[in-house]
Amino acid sequence: MTGPRLSRRSALGLLGAAGAAGAVGAAGGFAAGHAQDEAPSASDLVVPFHGAHQAGITTAVQQHLYFATFDMTSTATREDLESLLADWTDAAARMTRGQEVSPEGAVGGGPYKPPEDTGEALGLQANALTITFGFGPTLFARKRFGIADRRPAELVELPSFAFDLLEDRFSGGDLCIQACANDPQVAVHAIRNLSRIAFGRAQVRWTQLGYGRTSTTSKAQSTPRNLFGFKDGTANIFSNDDRDLATWVWSDGADQPWMEGGTFLVARKIQMLIESWDRVRLEEQEAIVGRDKGEGAPLSGGTEFTEPDFSVFSTKAAGPAIPMDSHVRLAHPENNGGARLLRRGYNYVEGNNDLGQLNAGLFFLAFGRSPQQFIDIQRSLAGDALNEYIRHIGSAIFAIPRGVRPGESIGAGLFA
Repeated sequence: MTGPRLSRRSALGLLGAAGAAGAVGAAGGFAAGHAQDEAPSASDLVVPFHGAHQAGITTAVQQHLYFATFDMTSTATREDLESLLADWTDAAARMTRGQEVSPEGAVGGGPYKPPEDTGEALGLQANALTITFGFGPTLFARKRFGIADRRPAELVELPSFAFDLLEDRFSGGDLCIQACANDPQVAVHAIRNLSRIAFGRAQVRWTQLGYGRTSTTSKAQSTPRNLFGFKDGTANIFSNDDRDLATWVWSDGADQPWMEGGTFLVARKIQMLIESWDRVRLEEQEAIVGRDKGEGAPLSGGTEFTEPDFSVFSTKAAGPAIPMDSHVRLAHPENNGGARLLRRGYNYVEGNNDLGQLNAGLFFLAFGRSPQQFIDIQRSLAGDALNEYIRHIGSAIFAIPRGVRPGESIGAGLFA
């Protein structure tokens, strides 16, 4: 494949590089419940960029994330948007193969101009890098792009939920890029270079680093733990669950043909009140979650992958074994019309505040055929006992177009 098609503005961006600056959940994000394989760790592992669906959705969840959102500049035109997506597509296809962002790369362009690749990923290979692109509702609202009639009907800002404390600096965006890899520097390199290519056409709105996965998409991966110490993602949708993927993840394009094979992404930044949680008795922690902390089994009995039985009575608790306000009960498909989500969350830690408390939590990422799946489950969680220990401080929604075919750009069909 040839290198990225660099427009004049892209070339200027490489001369005056704008790095990805900025900072740096929801339904079922903390304890829902089937395990997966360890994400392949070989540094030379290449996840195909082209395909029917974008990589980074059902792909075995890698260990590291760098997520970025962008706003188009006030002077950007429709042509700028189209050329940006073309440039990003070419660069992403190269980087996911473990190559530099362009043929000249970090050292091949001569000593008298800035390198076209920043160089920090030299020698690190692909490391299972996936790059996933999405479009926010505000992109379609900008009349100068002429795509208002291509907005999926369900791509609207999420409603307010109980206990939301959202901040603009962690919310929204015209475009998003999710970069996941088994080496953190490979993920950061991808976002950094895509941000440089965007110079003059789009600028970073906010970003988020994730250092450890809290979900699984393959039964070969072990179930990870969140920062409250509980296993997370036990009941996720897996990459081989074709029926569930068709029912709950992939769009059929009935609303907008360019979305066939695509999906919707909800991103939520969830701050966890670590110090308060750490002072809670173990039995109370388990009652709040609805699972035991060691094995991850539901409090109704069994092992981690035993289905919760909400009819089991506990003589010790003098009530349901899985409490009525527990996270597992309220988030379970049985109590939400069968609705499920494919989750790819990550832990984050961003130092300590002035009181010495951890600034940490869950960056919740969930893919679904319809945003309504998330909305319904999140509304069910209004009575979740876990709400005392978490705060939703960031929120965004994006349409994730289908996969890229060789020779076309991301979002093909959007401008046809």
